[in-house]
Amino acid sequence: QVQLVESGGGLVQAGDSLRLSCAASGGVFSNYIMAWFRLAPGKEREFVAAISRPGTGTAYSNSVKGRFTISRDNAKNAVYLEANSLKPEDTAFYYCAADESQFIRYNPDDYQYWGQGTQVTVSS
Repeated sequence: QVQLVESGGGLVQAGDSLRLSCAASGGVFSNYIMAWFRLAPGKEREFVAAISRPGTGTAYSNSVKGRFTISRDNAKNAVYLEANSLKPEDTAFYYCAADESQFIRYNPDDYQYWGQGTQVTVSS
């Protein structure tokens, strides 16, 4: 069983950048696909980005494509989300998720393990 801890959130202005990190422990990190989801007030949990086990495949939601980049370091048991050109509508709680699936998943119900999340607030 893997444990996930996110960090790197904060309050920024529109146009700024943030780098979110997710540290994993308790499992063989390279056995998990990893993803970032976000939850904003009054909305459902939304897929943001995901990365394959070796890190060679990635997927993004249309709302962040071209602005956000997901990456992972299997030697450090960590996954990252580089968020650039942030917009007020990116304001949400960002969660890291892991699953032992072989392929990238987009539905939050398909992920077994979740972190506690980190808040990102973008002011206009």
